[in-house]
Amino acid sequence: MSTEELFQQLKHPNPHLREQAMWALAENPDETTIPRLMGILDEEDTTYRRTAVKALGAIGPDAVTPLVAALLSSDNVTVRGSAAKALAQVAINHPDVPFAAEGVQGLTTALNDPNPVVNIAAVMALGEIGSPVVDVLIEALQTTDNPALAISIVNALGSIGDRRGVEVLQSLIQDESTDSYVRESATSALSRLEMTMKFQRGEK
Repeated sequence: MSTEELFQQLKHPNPHLREQAMWALAENPDETTIPRLMGILDEEDTTYRRTAVKALGAIGPDAVTPLVAALLSSDNVTVRGSAAKALAQVAINHPDVPFAAEGVQGLTTALNDPNPVVNIAAVMALGEIGSPVVDVLIEALQTTDNPALAISIVNALGSIGDRRGVEVLQSLIQDESTDSYVRESATSALSRLEMTMKFQRGEK
């Protein structure tokens, strides 16, 4: 299939055909593939936009630079949110490749984005990167006064399964001044984290 046909197939109602087109584009990109996919990030057609996000994630490290640029400089909140989600997909699809420092820096900056669509997507992306960025998440948790963002970070720490999260979550739970929803989330995240760590150690 031609590149043009593959781009058309990204809109197909059948998810299997969308997936096929996405991987075909990701495995044989030309110099227009990434810019064209980036151009879909503000599409009103949600399916088309999500497939473009996934395709950029499948392409992987080569997409990080343009995604960070969009994440930090687009005026369009949909583009910024989609860029954060695509960076998460890069981490999911390429777990064996160390995540680019530029990507981590971009996502860290995006934690301060005023729009929750963007800052929460940035937390989710950092959560997918996992242990290498636990300190970034902990610092953000300790400095934010945004309860919704704090809850997202707490949940990310709960699912990463890194020991450094334990102490932070415990101190949040013990701190009387912690927002009650954040504290509740920290309690359930801590039990998830402890289970994950047991599982990693092979305990029953």
